[in-house]
Amino acid sequence: MPSGVISDTEKLLHTARSVYVGDRDALALVDQLEARLHEPLRLAIAGMVKAGKSTLLNAMLGERIAATDTAECTRVVTWYRYSPTPRLTMHLRDGTTARMPVRREGGLLAFDLGGRTAEDIEWIDVGWPLEGLASLILIDTPGIASLSTDTSARTARFLIPEDEPSAADAVVYLMRHLHGSDVRFLQAFRDTAAGAGASVCALAVLSRSDEVGSGRIDSLLSARRVALRYERDGDLGALALGVVPVAGLLAEGARTLRESEFIALRELAGLERRERESLLVSADRFIRESPVTGLSVSVREGLLSRFGIFGVRLATAVIRGGVSTSSELSDALVQQSGLIELQDAVQRHFRPRADVLKARSVVLQLQALVRRAPKPGCEEVLAGIERFTASAHTLRELALLAEARAHGLPLPAPQAQEAERILGAAGVTASARLGLPDDASAEEISRRVHEQIDHWRRLSADPTADRGGRDVISAVLRSLAEVASQSGGARTLRPATHIDPSRRPGDPLGQDAAEQGEEHEGRLRRKKRLKWFPLGAQRHPLG
Repeated sequence: MPSGVISDTEKLLHTARSVYVGDRDALALVDQLEARLHEPLRLAIAGMVKAGKSTLLNAMLGERIAATDTAECTRVVTWYRYSPTPRLTMHLRDGTTARMPVRREGGLLAFDLGGRTAEDIEWIDVGWPLEGLASLILIDTPGIASLSTDTSARTARFLIPEDEPSAADAVVYLMRHLHGSDVRFLQAFRDTAAGAGASVCALAVLSRSDEVGSGRIDSLLSARRVALRYERDGDLGALALGVVPVAGLLAEGARTLRESEFIALRELAGLERRERESLLVSADRFIRESPVTGLSVSVREGLLSRFGIFGVRLATAVIRGGVSTSSELSDALVQQSGLIELQDAVQRHFRPRADVLKARSVVLQLQALVRRAPKPGCEEVLAGIERFTASAHTLRELALLAEARAHGLPLPAPQAQEAERILGAAGVTASARLGLPDDASAEEISRRVHEQIDHWRRLSADPTADRGGRDVISAVLRSLAEVASQSGGARTLRPATHIDPSRRPGDPLGQDAAEQGEEHEGRLRRKKRLKWFPLGAQRHPLG
């Protein structure tokens, strides 16, 4: 059963179809938009060259299927979506398609372009039988700020086109350091994807975070401090919903750990302390001929390639701490890598809002169509677009959460913290918004939500509150009204005092609460050992 926002958008597409009857190109676009509305959320992985995008994508999938070297295919936008059987398809610049053979080389999926160059290919479509891809399309993009202007242009054309909305619904943006190019890209994505800054649909990742501390065991602690500082940066904070430090190579190695690698790491952990520390003092020393270990140079080179010197050091420390099996080591390394925090953030901010984000992308494409090719009757389509914009409270929530990170909300500290939680900072389930346990009863939720509504209505009537504070309070009341509706305890709310709901499209007061009701999955609990949501590791279908 489609949610309310999906049903409303379907009706809008039906209206557009009747307006553009006889226009083959416009009707083809409407068909594409209808298909997009019913496909999974599109999450792009973007960042500068060598930021570790493909490595992180492999870690998220739990499969080594994204190319991570400098091969020609890394210069092409590549989609990863669910398919019952593996399939690889090239979409060429001339409008034709070509199937690619599916095979492995050295444990990695091989991309055979058949002698073609990146300039010949528009994008590559990878269908793969991973359960997690049934609910999330992942899109790997070439690096921005590349020495090859054509390579950078491919990503810009896909994610931040000049005259139409982005092809992605949300983005995970990787950066090794905060650079002006990072801020400019996120500004462009916000304006293209969300419609002139009405929302923020990006998460930032401090990638290769083990390098922040030069590969020391405590490197990720240093990286978390840097990430927190970046979150509080006014420019970046207003463009991303958070900054998560992730050691991508460690995460990929951990999620695809082989038994032979565990045995080798266990042997290193069993060395005498002086010998072990001497061997692990640097990457160069680790791969030299050495009498202190029976592991060959080629085996050690393989470990270094798969885990990095930080990962090898950490793995040996974890094994010495009592880990005794490869699965236990895999779990422990993933916990340390930062990958769970990233998946938690995707789960918290994007997955429950997937219907609204997809509908927004469709509506913006329709808006571009009407602007590009107006027809008699387009007024009805524009009216539907205006209704969606005025009612998309979810987008307003995302914008306020980004503003809270960057500058703080214009409320006293205790109220600001409470407002962030109600707006969905900790998750969009009723219990998360209300600060209740996950297993709170319906009675507890109903009682708390009405207490909160009464509390925030009293705040809205405060004549000393400034306009910025009243705007936030209005949004909080709208979120609480949706919680009340979803919990079956809705009651009529009259407009908050002094609030002008027409001040801008991103500040709505009337939205169908069903837009978030279907995907309220349980939040990832960090107290549990590696409780993955759908993107779980699975065996490669080719063995």
